[in-house]
Amino acid sequence: MKLYYSPGACSMASHIVLRELGENFELERVDTATKKTEKGSDFYAVNSKGKVPALAVDGEVLTEGPSILQFVADRAGDRHLAPQAGTLDRARVNELLNFTGTELHVAFHPLFNPASTDAAKEAARKNVGTKFDWLEARLADGRLYLTGQNFTVADAYAFVASNWANFTGIDLGAWPKLKAFVERVAARPAAQAAMKAEGLIA
Repeated sequence: MKLYYSPGACSMASHIVLRELGENFELERVDTATKKTEKGSDFYAVNSKGKVPALAVDGEVLTEGPSILQFVADRAGDRHLAPQAGTLDRARVNELLNFTGTELHVAFHPLFNPASTDAAKEAARKNVGTKFDWLEARLADGRLYLTGQNFTVADAYAFVASNWANFTGIDLGAWPKLKAFVERVAARPAAQAAMKAEGLIA
């Protein structure tokens, strides 16, 4: 398998999960501005959407982070990272993956857009805050992870998106349980290894 990624982007969730599973895989960095890979290839030839992550596997290319996350966990038969299909536990994981992708991830877009005005960025920070409020409430019962006591693929994605607060002028300290969750996931060996490989930590 080969994972096409951009450092610190949503592709890091797939990177973390591949390391959690102990999979043997290659990494190829993508410049999301030029759409060129580190080997000089046209990334559009890999993924016509031009977005990371993309996973080359079994002669095909799989795109969209939530699909990749579930695929690699199911392929490995790991029921902690991705509970059995058809169960409520799996539906909860899908619920969190969808929330992160369609609500939290999207809310950050204006904060990474150099064309955004200061007013647009301030509105985006408030919007992100409402998503963080929901995650904070979800963690209010003392659970370690978003669906309970086990780390899942949904936690990997939510961690990456929540961690963007640290690069966009949002103080996670306003959401202490979420901040503790982010720190807890960041401390996992797989997350540490992924961040180191992507050049985000020494």
